Amino acid sequence: MAASFGWGTLAASSLVIGAVFALLFRISLRSIGLIMAFGAGVLISAVAFDLVEEAVDKSSGHGWVVGGFFAGCLVFFGGDWLIDRLGGGDRKDADGDQGSGSALAIVLGTVLDGIPESMVIGLTIYEGGAVGAAYLAAVFISNLPESISSTSGLLAGGWEKARILWMWIAIAVISGVASLAGYGLFQNSSPDTVAFVLAFAAGAILTMLAETMMPEAFEHGGKLVGVVTALGFAVAFTIHTLD
Repeated sequence: MAASFGWGTLAASSLVIGAVFALLFRISLRSIGLIMAFGAGVLISAVAFDLVEEAVDKSSGHGWVVGGFFAGCLVFFGGDWLIDRLGGGDRKDADGDQGSGSALAIVLGTVLDGIPESMVIGLTIYEGGAVGAAYLAAVFISNLPESISSTSGLLAGGWEKARILWMWIAIAVISGVASLAGYGLFQNSSPDTVAFVLAFAAGAILTMLAETMMPEAFEHGGKLVGVVTALGFAVAFTIHTLD
């Protein structure tokens, strides 16, 4: 259990690292867009090879995978819609538009983005006794552009540096707790239930990418984001094949 919390927190620690980097250095919007595109490519690879493929291997029928995938999609869509209504819709914006939004909604939205991927870390530790290096690397890498973009936007929106940093530290700890929950909640679960949870996370992550990261990446990075996204996918896939 301690390992699941530690690995989940480690994967989310890149949120803090990215925030510190954005607080110390001024990063152009184009660079932020390209960094987000790379992170999106990494997560797409994780969805395909570390979540959906694993879910298919564990399930007794594809209905568990399809059901879990669309359940994750719909739950994230509903949660994100509610967060938008509360004032957290621009949480990944690098222009500073989130400065006029609700601080609580921004935090809740960022937690919503990270909980599915963090729970899978704890689940994989229980299933195999160790966390998959490819998936852990994918989560760690993809968190960097998210926090860099959000931190840059929060700074532009007038947030104090200390407030921003403590927000990311709190979210990293919450991610560790989510990983711990993934370890503890599914200990007596059947392979089909595990497959459903993996597919649920895949659906939620893919929906998050399409609704938040990828639009921001294209807005600031332009057409080059396609190449950089493919590069992120290739890097994550290479890590997967070596794991």
